[in-house]
Amino acid sequence: MAISVLIAASVIDPGLYFAINSPAGATGLDPTTAAEFVNGLGFAITPADLTAAAQAVEEETLISRTGGAPTLAFGISTVFTSAFGGGLAAFWYHFAIMFEALFILTAVDAGTRVGRFMLQDTIGNFWPKYGDLAWKPASWSASAIVVGLWGYMLYVGVTDPLGGINQLFPLFGISNQLLAAIALTLCVTLLIKHGKAKWAWVPGVGLAWDLIVTMTAGYQKVFSDDPKLGYFTQRSTYQDAIDRGELLAPATDLDQMEKVVFNSTVNGSLQALFAVLVIVVVLNAFYIWARALRAGGLPTTEVPKQESRLVAPSDFFATAKEKEAVREWEAARGGELTGTGDRR
Repeated sequence: MAISVLIAASVIDPGLYFAINSPAGATGLDPTTAAEFVNGLGFAITPADLTAAAQAVEEETLISRTGGAPTLAFGISTVFTSAFGGGLAAFWYHFAIMFEALFILTAVDAGTRVGRFMLQDTIGNFWPKYGDLAWKPASWSASAIVVGLWGYMLYVGVTDPLGGINQLFPLFGISNQLLAAIALTLCVTLLIKHGKAKWAWVPGVGLAWDLIVTMTAGYQKVFSDDPKLGYFTQRSTYQDAIDRGELLAPATDLDQMEKVVFNSTVNGSLQALFAVLVIVVVLNAFYIWARALRAGGLPTTEVPKQESRLVAPSDFFATAKEKEAVREWEAARGGELTGTGDRR
């Protein structure tokens, strides 16, 4: 997914790229003003170019379509149209949009379910009834709370004066990769607990790379001195401007200035919280790894392996001697004998 995004972004004309991803306050949502803004950045593009790009993919406009989805879709359509021809740019554009929508929906669906389970489990420590997954009032209310939380973040992102991509994309990207770090930590832990530490390097390499890259990016997004990068510096810059009675582009009034301050504070705090929680998980895993290595393995709570009952093991052997050996193996384990070794 990441490679596809990078390829898509690299094949789009830079002028069009910035017209798509700049906030409405900068482009004015008009081809003429958008072209003037992009030309001011040092990239050449005309209003006719912006209009033609939108018409090619059968969209009313591509100006200030922030959030990442239109950028990826337009880039993918450019690549596929060049590769296959046929004037199908609009088809490939909307094909990519559909793909992205399905990706986002499945991610949101899984996140909502996990969030609901975690919320019920957490509250269940103080109110045991709430932790009962079969109790509908708890399940419904927990689901509503989780949906309300991510719905709020979506609303805040799309209404942010700096553009939804500035608020939502870093938050989603870093949280997604931190989730991958937790999954890889679990893989390493299971291998070591099962006494297979010699193979722990396989997920361990990915875990180390994931943590280094994501934690570095997270630190920069939270604490960078560049107001265009660091959330807390961005907050301080806009708050200082409010105190001086000034407006900073692209905000056009005091309300938008305050939105930037509030959103930057929330996003910076959330990213810092996510990082701390993952660090706690990894440090606890180090402790478990040390115990398991000293003991040569530790018991796990995994469900014991169950042999398949769909096909009899004897079906995979041809000779009478092989079938007889398998039947004896089944009998020793309480399995149902087939009599002939054929399918049950």
